[in-house]
Amino acid sequence: MTDNNQNTSEQTATDASLVKQGAPKMLSTANTIDEMHAQFAHLQALSRTKPINDWATRETQLDNLEIMLSDNQVSFAKAINADFGYRSESETQFAELFPSFTGISHAKKHGKKWMKTQRASISALYMPAHNEIQPQPLGVVGIMVPWNYPLFLAVGPLIDALTAGNRVMIKMSEAAPQFAQAFADAVARYFSPDMVCVVLGEVDIAAAFSSLPFDHLLYTGSTAVGKKVMAAAAPNLTPVTLELGGKSPVIVLDDANLESVVNRVMMGKTLNAGQTCIAPDYVLIQRQHHEQFISLAKAWMEKHYPNIENNPDYSRIINGDQFKRVKGYLDSLSGNEIHPLTAIEANIETRLMPPVIVSEPAADSTVMQNEIFAPILPLMHYETLDDAIAFVNARPRPLALYIFGDNYGGIEKVRNNTVSGGLCINEVLIHVAQHDLPFGGVGESGTGVYHGKAGFERLSHMKPVFVQSKLNGLNLLLPPYGGLFKKAMALFLK
Repeated sequence: MTDNNQNTSEQTATDASLVKQGAPKMLSTANTIDEMHAQFAHLQALSRTKPINDWATRETQLDNLEIMLSDNQVSFAKAINADFGYRSESETQFAELFPSFTGISHAKKHGKKWMKTQRASISALYMPAHNEIQPQPLGVVGIMVPWNYPLFLAVGPLIDALTAGNRVMIKMSEAAPQFAQAFADAVARYFSPDMVCVVLGEVDIAAAFSSLPFDHLLYTGSTAVGKKVMAAAAPNLTPVTLELGGKSPVIVLDDANLESVVNRVMMGKTLNAGQTCIAPDYVLIQRQHHEQFISLAKAWMEKHYPNIENNPDYSRIINGDQFKRVKGYLDSLSGNEIHPLTAIEANIETRLMPPVIVSEPAADSTVMQNEIFAPILPLMHYETLDDAIAFVNARPRPLALYIFGDNYGGIEKVRNNTVSGGLCINEVLIHVAQHDLPFGGVGESGTGVYHGKAGFERLSHMKPVFVQSKLNGLNLLLPPYGGLFKKAMALFLK
């Protein structure tokens, strides 16, 4: 581990050709559009003249990030708690800090190998030449962070960007302002403004941020905003990675252990009060199991979240607007469809939203049309497994899909006949924490993948290199095209 007060020479060096006499000092935090543009121009110029091609500099940035998280984990958790009105500190540790620390460790263990030039196969026709793939930093990467997991969804992409040797600008969510400020203050203490800049501000600054000519832009959030981000990036031909969420279904096979299903699904639905992009959004299960599922869910809540009003493990809805949106979903349903899992009612003053199950809502209801992003769980029935597969395939492709059961044939049928960003078998959520798996969406749930090696490659230019040998036969195929050329073409053109 490297002392964060000992910056590398790359961080502290000043390029005289870039910084003129009297030029404004670069900042680690941008609060206005003008400051943001100035910092982007600075980072872009550095990326073109001082590319980070050595592992030592990249490893130092990862060390600094690790130290920053270690030193500030308590203050970060308090800031997130303040933004949510109440956010379980244990959830922040489990869902944000833990995957961040393990992600850094994974990158430090493998990054040096990832960045090495690799030999690639070559056809015997071109030997003794050879092919190589050379990973290179893209330059400046932009990261747009959502409010639901503001720490991990800032740090996760940052790990990939730094490991790939990029300089980074991070737009924090205006919906989580206390954490945004705490994160910006910490970055300013642990990173040079030549490496990382945090951008704060409202929607207008976010819109301007997405229109900057980044070398890559990574956005996490809603599909509606993702479309705007992609449109803003298009004039600059900025490549984008979009992680957009959607309605992630659970398919329960008829041989599944229902108690185990409820245990995992309810864990995924109550974590962060359901405000998770890959939370189980609805359950497809045979009708005869509905009542037992609801009964088991009530017992699960009593065991894991007793006295939910004062339970330190249960988080709140982020703000009043989100609470009203979710409450509106429930208000539009009939009373016999709603099955509360506790005796406590939703409270807009404290933004407490207890979990509820919704039985057989109409397919065109808002709760089945929109991503719920709250602890509301619809139960839908299916007659045959083909029906369940057809139900999923008739809708936009989800960010995640979850299958529960022991029947190998049924599991294979679902996994081979559905398309989703990720898939878990007899589990939910946990694939997001696997650093050796790519993570991302497909179709309306997103484009592109990151995490681990996939993230390194996504935020690198994997440059193809052809290395010709001094002794080669290509000169024999130059014009004027004679008999040897014709024989060669006759051999290879069928």
